[in-house]
Amino acid sequence: MNNAILQINELKTYFFTRLGVVKAVDGVSFDLRKGECLCLLGESGCGKTATALSILRLVDSPPGRIMGGAVMYHGEDLLQSTGARLRQIRGNRIAMIFQDPQSSLNPVFTVGDQIMEPIRLHLKLGQRPARERALSLMAQVGIPQAKERMKYYPHQFSGGMKQRAMIAAALSCDPEILIADEPTTALDTTIKAQILDIFRDLKQQKDMSILFITHDLGTVAGIADRIIVMYGGRIAEAGSVLDIFDRPKHPYTWGLLNCLPTISERREKMTPIPGVIPSLIDPPQGCIFYPRCQWHMPVCQEKRPEEFVISGEHIVACYLHK
Repeated sequence: MNNAILQINELKTYFFTRLGVVKAVDGVSFDLRKGECLCLLGESGCGKTATALSILRLVDSPPGRIMGGAVMYHGEDLLQSTGARLRQIRGNRIAMIFQDPQSSLNPVFTVGDQIMEPIRLHLKLGQRPARERALSLMAQVGIPQAKERMKYYPHQFSGGMKQRAMIAAALSCDPEILIADEPTTALDTTIKAQILDIFRDLKQQKDMSILFITHDLGTVAGIADRIIVMYGGRIAEAGSVLDIFDRPKHPYTWGLLNCLPTISERREKMTPIPGVIPSLIDPPQGCIFYPRCQWHMPVCQEKRPEEFVISGEHIVACYLHK
């Protein structure tokens, strides 16, 4: 795999509940390359966040447990690394922006202190240089009056400002990989556009690799280099932006695109995907999407489809293209 700095191989993460075993991530494999933005796309509950948390072994245990696979970072399997080694990597070489900035920021510490914490921990800087670096980062992500706002507590920040503060904290040690879990959720359109501009600048100026998790097709179109469409804890389709938007092959991808408003044609109403995501405690034996698929065949109910190569890096897990 060309210049891949992170390789996920057959990752499996299960949650053990009173009702049964939830196979949240069930054999996912992909790579993240230097300087690219890779988007994980899919409905809520399809395994995107569980995949991201598994990379840094942040899955709550119990009930979660990583059951198999490998997460290779520069030849080192993070799933086999010691706790001390992981603490050196988290927030330093691989940083993560969590989905809800409100719950991710500690309400009893100032925003400035929370941005400075990883700087002092990983870079071993003193109070003054750490403060100067934090001020620079706050300005970089567009927080006005950074010197004054360093003294603010999270409740004094708006939702957009909290998200910017989380990005500043994630960037504090110049990570090689940034994992962003729904970073534009619950933000208004203007703030969302500004946050996406920050990510584009990071990729261009710092050659940073970004794993961007979202359910928003519009966001994906504006920031991604490659897209992985997930469904039911598995990969349904993967390819470039043009592959997914112009040449989609999986019925689930077709359904997602049919739900997307467009200015090029008039639609009286959106066409939703029928049905709901099946229970991951007792998923269908074959293709997990077949109960919602109008093109399903007998083989879809019997055997899980392999990933078929369409062209180049465009792959799809669907018997329609065998």
